[in-house]
Amino acid sequence: MESFRALVVEEKDGRHQASLREMGRDALPEGDVLVSVSYSSLNYKDGLAVTGKGKVIRSYPMAPGIDLAGTVIESKAAGFRAGDSVVLTGYGVGERHWGGYAQLARVKPEWLVPLPEGLDLKQAMGIGTAGFTAMLCVMALEERGLKPGGREVAVTGAAGGVGSVAVAILAKLGYRVAAFTGREETHDFLKRLGAERVEHRSALTGQGKPLETERWAGAVDTVGGDTLAGLLRATQYLGAVAACGLAGGTALNTTVLPFILRGVALLGVDSVMCPHPRRLEAWRRLAQDLPIEALDRIMQVAPLGEVPALSEQILKGQIRGRVVVDVNA
Repeated sequence: MESFRALVVEEKDGRHQASLREMGRDALPEGDVLVSVSYSSLNYKDGLAVTGKGKVIRSYPMAPGIDLAGTVIESKAAGFRAGDSVVLTGYGVGERHWGGYAQLARVKPEWLVPLPEGLDLKQAMGIGTAGFTAMLCVMALEERGLKPGGREVAVTGAAGGVGSVAVAILAKLGYRVAAFTGREETHDFLKRLGAERVEHRSALTGQGKPLETERWAGAVDTVGGDTLAGLLRATQYLGAVAACGLAGGTALNTTVLPFILRGVALLGVDSVMCPHPRRLEAWRRLAQDLPIEALDRIMQVAPLGEVPALSEQILKGQIRGRVVVDVNA
């Protein structure tokens, strides 16, 4: 494949434009591994990049897509050879380095993870950056001491990509999951993923006392802002909240009381620069602990040309679960 199709974002005269284009290989950046991309996915950050509503892209022109799954075509790296199935999430791909919304990607070998046993390429992107982040959140809570059998574990933004995968994983592991969402039409969907209870997100965002009745053994928060503050006020003694999102805002209006009176831990979770050994472990856990039938409920497949419209939808909170992008459709 000497030429390939890509969704390219350009900025001209202050205007942000995304369009499908035919490109030559010389448009690709440097890298030791050339990958034939089969699938990417749509994440909140991708929505910001494609629409230009967030300062995600660092240089233009750019093919967004912060994750990809495909097959190695050429490799100068000892660890990979032609025919290997690989997955990539993070490392600034789709921001500083051409990403997954293209049929070809040239990348650094240290960014790649072998496709986990038990998953195919489409399923890997059904998980994608969002599902990978969800697993990192669960691992962080476990390392803090979270175990099944106690109070509920809260998941915010539960109908979104990170939230829906987190609900499915936690339910599979035996936790009692309380899912929070602003979309009533997703309640049945979340219960099918294993949520014991579904509540409207407004239950967390009201201004309450600095400390409230202990409700949560732990939480996965994808929202930030007042939602995160509400979780902290009601997390149990020595509980923890894993925070990984900012859809509800970057400011955190809280007090020190949950931390100094209950020993609550706020665990920041970043998936972009996650160290490679932890990355491998998270993907191994995903293949083990995310039920395939739940993944099938979570994901939908869309062609590359629909990404601009879907990007607007994900920023408005209108996407349920995970969108897998078939770059060859």
